[in-house]
Amino acid sequence: MTGHGGKVSALAATGDGRRVISASEDRTLKVWDLETGAELRTLPGHSLAAKAVAVTPDGRRAVSAGEHPGSTGELKVWDLRTEPRPRNVGAHTQAVSAVVVTPDGRHAVSASDDQTLKVWSLAQGAQLHALTGHTDSVRALAATPDGRRVISGSRDRTLKVWDVASGTQLHTLAGHSREVRAVAMTADGRRAISTSEEMTLKVWDVDTGAELHTLFGHSRGVKCVAMAPDCRRALSASADGTVKVWDLD
Repeated sequence: MTGHGGKVSALAATGDGRRVISASEDRTLKVWDLETGAELRTLPGHSLAAKAVAVTPDGRRAVSAGEHPGSTGELKVWDLRTEPRPRNVGAHTQAVSAVVVTPDGRHAVSASDDQTLKVWSLAQGAQLHALTGHTDSVRALAATPDGRRVISGSRDRTLKVWDVASGTQLHTLAGHSREVRAVAMTADGRRAISTSEEMTLKVWDVDTGAELHTLFGHSRGVKCVAMAPDCRRALSASADGTVKVWDLD
């Protein structure tokens, strides 16, 4: 799949596995057919680089985030069934680096270099909560399968668990010695796994905030993590050029 005029920053697949949406530094999103590899649509509208994208579970809408002139961040909602005219939902005071849509499709949560997260109603296009507590840029996000909680990871070396409905902080997960780069949830919502520039991954109990395991093996910072549907294995990718599979049991 080729077509962007700049670096691709993020990808998100629709729930039916038929399409994928890419976000790029060329200020656009593109919709692709996964079976044929064909480009279906280009979605222009970001002022500067598009940094993150998420798709609602029904595959009808995409939420993208990025930078805006003046070092602010912007969030846009796209109806993937109609003409590519985004709805501007809201903004942060600095660039938005991550966005998730809750599995019920009702809310989007954005994370920003302004050290905050924001919870948005997709139906109303309005901000519901501003989540404060991190002391540096927030770069990683994951939602629990029931949509009730999100987990954020920051350059301040911590992760935080938040209640989406109330906007309250439930736990701070401290243990990494360098910035957190990525976080993912197990499909049962019981555990989270985070990666860091310190070359490790950590497994956390989401309900209690307790650290369960530290995983060693990479020789450089760990950039990405994904969970297998069986909840037993995780995959990580590192700047050391390797991908590793971990047994969490």
